[in-house]
Amino acid sequence: MEIQIINIPKIINSKGNIGVIEHDTIPFDIKRVYYLYDVPSSAKRGGHAHKNLQQLLIPLSGSFDVVLKDGNEEVTITLNKPDKGLLINNNTWRELENFSSGAVCMVLASHIYTESDYIRNYDDFLEYIKTNK
Repeated sequence: MEIQIINIPKIINSKGNIGVIEHDTIPFDIKRVYYLYDVPSSAKRGGHAHKNLQQLLIPLSGSFDVVLKDGNEEVTITLNKPDKGLLINNNTWRELENFSSGAVCMVLASHIYTESDYIRNYDDFLEYIKTNK
């Protein structure tokens, strides 16, 4: 499984750093932005895959783990730096867990919300990738 961490360009300043995302920072046009916050440390988010959508997950504050599965391999990535984002391609199962207190996860998405793009059952995901690779 290919894991891609995107380095978010930053402007370093003694008054506080600025992270900058422009058209050439990520490999898709941003169609939707949302963020997760106030997630209890015992909660799990995600638990789905997308047929077409790509996402960039950025830990704006705190930390959390992202478990990625492609049907053959499972990888856990800890995100804890706001200048590093995790690119998740389509046809990848994702679960977010182990949120620290105060964690905020911003998600940049390549498409607007479309329920038909979601695969919400892991067995359905395995069948989908088997027939669509």
